[in-house]
Amino acid sequence: MKHIICWLLLLPFFGFAQTYNLIPLTTGTNTSLRGMSVVSDQIAWVSGSNGYIGKTTDAGKTWQWTQPAGYEKLDFRDIEAFDQHKAIVVNAGSPAYILLTVDGGKTWTERYKNLDSAIFLDGMDFWNAKNGIIFGDPILNKMQLLRTQDGGLSWNPITSNLKFDMTVGEAGFAASGSTIKTLPGGHTWIATGGAVANIYFSDNYAYTWKKFSCPIIQGESSTGTFSMAFHDKKRGVVVGGNYLKDKENSNNVLVTKDGGMNWEKPVKPVSGYRSGVTYLNAKVLVATGTSGTDVSQDGGMNWYHISDQSFNVVQKSKKGKLVLLAGNKGVIYKVTP
Repeated sequence: MKHIICWLLLLPFFGFAQTYNLIPLTTGTNTSLRGMSVVSDQIAWVSGSNGYIGKTTDAGKTWQWTQPAGYEKLDFRDIEAFDQHKAIVVNAGSPAYILLTVDGGKTWTERYKNLDSAIFLDGMDFWNAKNGIIFGDPILNKMQLLRTQDGGLSWNPITSNLKFDMTVGEAGFAASGSTIKTLPGGHTWIATGGAVANIYFSDNYAYTWKKFSCPIIQGESSTGTFSMAFHDKKRGVVVGGNYLKDKENSNNVLVTKDGGMNWEKPVKPVSGYRSGVTYLNAKVLVATGTSGTDVSQDGGMNWYHISDQSFNVVQKSKKGKLVLLAGNKGVIYKVTP
C-alpha cells in the first residue's frame, strides 16, 4: 500500500531479516512536534509549536488537538501524561510556563511561570505519579532545576542542589524533551552539549549529584547529546550530533554499561544526527532525527538505517508495545515490526 513505508532491515550477524513498517497516523496540523508521552497502547499525547497539544485514545487512529487559551504562541517541547485525563506540558523559551490538565485537555491551569529573560527549560521526567523534575539551561552558570512532589500542582526550584558550575557555552537541548531521564527509586540523568558534553547523575531524587564526561561530538553550539535513554540503572544510550549537518554521523551515538560513568562507541553507528532514541526492550532500540530513523537489535552496538523520513521524537509505550514517531507539520507515525 502506498500509505505504508516498509523497509527491510538486514541483520547478517543474526542470520535473518527483520521488516519494520512506518505507518502514517496523522499529518497537516501547523505544528512542529517534539514533546511525546505514550501512556499505553491506546493513549498517547504529543506537544509542539504554535501552542498545539494532541491526544489519542485509540492507538493513533484519531487525534484531538487543542491550543490552551492564552498560550497559542508557545513551543511546548515536552509533555508528561499519566492517563487520558491528566497531562503536564512545559514550553521552551522565555517566559517559561508549566501547564496542567486533569480533564483530558479541555482546560489547562498555569502551575509555574518564570519571566526571567534567560530562562529556557529543556525537559521533564517523573519518577512516579507524584515526584517529577524539570531542567533548564544555565543562568549565571547554574543549571536550572525544578521539582514537584504533588503531581505537578506546584514546582519548586532546587537549583542549589547541583553544586557544579556549567562551562560557558554548555547547555541542554530541547529537541525532544529527552535529555533528561528518570527511573523509579530516584535515579536521574541529565545530558548536556554545546561547548562540552556532560552527564549529570543523581541516585536520590535530585538531592545530590555527580558529573561524568560524555565523549560524544561537542565543542560547537550545535553539537552534543540531543536524546538519552536508559533501559535500567546500568544500560543506557545517548544520541545527537550536529543538527546543522544532519547527515553526518561522526561520533554521535554512545552506549554505557555502568550508568553513564563510561561510554563506548558502537561498531556501526546511526546514519546521521538523531534527536530521539528509545528502548523497545533490552536489545532493540530505535533512534530518529531529521535525516531518518535507525534500529539496533543488539543493545546499540550495530545500527541499521530503515527510513530517510524526517522526525524529531520517538517513544515507546510505558505499559505496552506502541511505538510512535513525530515531527514537523504535525506528522505522527507508528513503528511496527
